[in-house]
Amino acid sequence: MKSSFTFRQYSRRNFVKTASASFSAPFIFSFAHAKKRKVSPSDKIHLGLIGCGSLGKSNLKECVTHPNVVVTAACDVWQQRLQEVVNLHKDTCTAYTDFRDMLQHDGLDAVIIATPPHWHALIAIEAAKAGIHFYLEKPMTLHLAESLAVRNAVRKHKLICQIGTQIHAGEHYRRMVEFVRSGNLGPIGAIRTFCVMNEAPKGIGKGYNTDKIPEGLNWDMWLGPGPKHPFNPHLAKDAFHHSFWMDYSGGWTPGMAPHIIDLPIWALDLGYPLETSASGGRYIIDDDGDAYDHHDVVWKYPNLTMTWAHNTTNSYGFDVLKSNESKRRHGVYFHGNNGTLVTNYSDHQIFPEGDRMLNMHEVPKSIPPSPGHRLEWIDAIKNGSQPLCNPEYHVKIDVAIALSILSMRLGRTIKFDPVKEKIIGDKEAARIAIPTYRSPWKFPTEYL
Repeated sequence: MKSSFTFRQYSRRNFVKTASASFSAPFIFSFAHAKKRKVSPSDKIHLGLIGCGSLGKSNLKECVTHPNVVVTAACDVWQQRLQEVVNLHKDTCTAYTDFRDMLQHDGLDAVIIATPPHWHALIAIEAAKAGIHFYLEKPMTLHLAESLAVRNAVRKHKLICQIGTQIHAGEHYRRMVEFVRSGNLGPIGAIRTFCVMNEAPKGIGKGYNTDKIPEGLNWDMWLGPGPKHPFNPHLAKDAFHHSFWMDYSGGWTPGMAPHIIDLPIWALDLGYPLETSASGGRYIIDDDGDAYDHHDVVWKYPNLTMTWAHNTTNSYGFDVLKSNESKRRHGVYFHGNNGTLVTNYSDHQIFPEGDRMLNMHEVPKSIPPSPGHRLEWIDAIKNGSQPLCNPEYHVKIDVAIALSILSMRLGRTIKFDPVKEKIIGDKEAARIAIPTYRSPWKFPTEYL
């Protein structure tokens, strides 16, 4: 049964200096005495971009629509991508090939971090140390310890941060949150989330690993804290292609689940899961990557269970299926004792339990519209408040995902203490939850 209410979906849409392209052993600067510059409502925000690929450029494009933003710096280990961004802002933008140099740029207020995910935690924490506000593309991190460390760094250094789950800014999600909270569905005991697509059997292709590195790309710096790997044009290409490699993306669950499980965690104010059980593996796809092509998760919360189903070998979309076309589909089921709400980014249906929803009441709008996910962050910097997807909120999403990958890896249920923020009863899982970076990069354990 289609719901009797509908909502309009909100939509809005000189190379001055180049650091050396050759690197000695990596190091991390100390910003122990750094102080962030307070941005007054009338000041310009001097913005930088770290990671000049497609995601970085799209984030920057929205930010520069704000009248108070000046693009001051850009950084990438691939000269071609870096030059493209600098050329768009040649009168104001300084170019860097090492994020550590860029974070010392005089007067830099804020940065967008849009690197491959395996770099997120290190760069975010260094930005926090430098007293620089940051917008961090999702996934926030890949490992449990990284998630907590980024949250702790933002908390300690009092920065304004937004995690890049752009759908959080959409009007449809706001209306769904209000409806779930209205009580129309009754008590909710189960939530089912999914994201499916079909890239089988060839995935991103095979036989592309090579020692021939493109001119202008510092491949060792691209790999950074990740393990050594031959250059692969697909691995280096973009976020879609990263997702076929575990070490550099965590697979498709960290890539897509932040958008999708965001809705139930937001609507029901879920904390951390008490138990996480996951299974999956690479069953069908045969390509240069190594990420799972199936991943099924059960998260146990105090008063409900939430599941996640993902695969890259079949795109059947349950109640959101609208055609036989093979394409990416996703959705969320809220199962209440009065009925079930099925929704995705833009549509929804309600399936009542008999006549239990005949007296369904109107749900007033209570969550104000967003100017746009990135602009919300810019406005937050101007007024000194945190945006909605700050790490204090998003850590609940990120930890759940990190635990699901860890559970699949170990093949057993992981128990988590939400008060102490620790894995309990499993010393091996607790140890593996802290990543080991490729030498000489080191995980910043001081933020645990």
